[in-house]
Order: sequence, then C-alpha cells, then structure tokens
Amino acid sequence: MIRTPLVITAAILAALSPLQSEKPSPAAKPAPVAEAPAVKVPTTSQITFTQCNVDGPFIAMTFDDGPHGSQTPRLLKMLKERNIKATFFVVGQCVAQHPEIAKQIVTEGHEIANHSWSHPLLSKMAEGGVREQLQKTHDVVKQTTGVEMTLMRPPFGGFTTNQRAWAHAAWGYKCILWDVDSLDWQHRSPAKTESIIFSGTKSGSIILCHDIHKTTVDAMEATLDGLKTKGFKFVTVSELLAMNKSGAPAKTKPAKSLTPADGEAAATSIEEIAKPVSR
Repeated sequence: MIRTPLVITAAILAALSPLQSEKPSPAAKPAPVAEAPAVKVPTTSQITFTQCNVDGPFIAMTFDDGPHGSQTPRLLKMLKERNIKATFFVVGQCVAQHPEIAKQIVTEGHEIANHSWSHPLLSKMAEGGVREQLQKTHDVVKQTTGVEMTLMRPPFGGFTTNQRAWAHAAWGYKCILWDVDSLDWQHRSPAKTESIIFSGTKSGSIILCHDIHKTTVDAMEATLDGLKTKGFKFVTVSELLAMNKSGAPAKTKPAKSLTPADGEAAATSIEEIAKPVSR
C-alpha cells in the first residue's frame, strides 16, 4: 500500500486550516427605519369641557343668547361694580343688532364666544348649515370687536362628536358646556336661579345663565354677592381652562344631553327663547 508522506498531509492541513478557522461574517443588519412621529389628533375630552379641575375656589359665570338691548347693559353694570369678569356666548344676529353692546362686553374685559347665528339645534343640521351658523357669527364678532373667538357653546348643548372635532379643526374652538344649569330660561324665577346656583356651584364650575331674561338679571346681584361671600373667585372660561390640571381629569357631571324627542320639542330660534313666559 502506498503511504502518503506525512509532510504532504501536513502541508495540505496547513493550507486548509485558515479556511476552516475563518467564520463567515454575520450578515449586516439593515439600519433601523425611523418611524414617522404619531400625529396627535385632539379628542373630545381635550376640546370639550363641562367644568375644570382647579386648585382654588375659581368659577366661571357664563351668559348665553345675547347681547340683549336692555338686559345685557344692566348685567354689565352689576359686573363692573363688583369687578367680576364673565364669559358671554353671543348669538350672531344679536351682535349685528346691538354692536355697541358687543363692543362694551369686550371693552370692559369680558370674554366673548360663539353661540351660533340664530340659535338652532346644530346637531340636527347638515355640516354646511352648521359651518354657516358658526362662520357668520365668527365674522360679525371679529368685524365688530376685533376679537378672534376661541370658544363656542352649541345651543341646547346639542353638538355631535364629529361636529366638535371639525369645529376645533376649522376655528380652534373648544366646546364649552356646563355643570351648573340655572334653568333660568324655564322657571323665570330670580329666587330659583339664585338657589340652584348656590346649591350646585363648586370649585371649577361653569355656570349657565342667560342675559336675555329680566328675571335672570334681577337675580344676579344677590347671586354674585352670595357666591363672593362663599369665597368663590370669578374668572373667564379661558382663564379657568388655563388653570385646569394637566393630566388630571376633571370630575365632571355631564351637561344634560338632548334626546331626539327633546330636540324636536326644543325652541329653535332666539325669538322663541326670549319670549315672555305666559302666566
């Protein structure tokens, strides 16, 4: 048998050993692809408020449906005498009728906000009609007072989740509801207005009243003085929102939602809202 010389075997092994000892390089990992930052879409919880979670006895008085030719000036006088600032959710056609009162609201340091053009139930309307209601009011307030409004309140509190989202996208509006409803438009009793507000108000409350009713304005002197005596401090809605604790949900009691039957029965014009109650 022919034996292979050891030297040849060794040489072959020596030649092969580098190849056997080399480990294949691991495949290069592709560079991670940076993910596009998530777009933060505002939710209704961030743009809709019924009250705020605040440190301190701060509250916001709000007045809807004006300006009224005689009652709003009476109210403004009471507020000025007490150095109280309030928020007025105005109806566009009333601003057009009483531009000097709208100017007075702003000049005296109060906040002015959108409450539609003619006070319809917006949640029952198509988008085009709702946009017209809000845009016309936005425009007349801007032309009359120079203010670019940032808040709105839907008549009757009727505004769908989708409507709130696109109203925020279109005008930057926050939708302001309430946690204390004086029901002043319903009972037309100064004593009841005062009693309801006293019993329901707490720190962070947003209080709903209407400056188009004489009985409401009749109730305000005692109501405002009583709230002051209880230690409450008055701010505008925007000031209250600025105090809202970041990341801490407010303990809200939602404003009454309208059922379809409520919506059908609700008054849909400012004339119906303002007319005197039959006795």
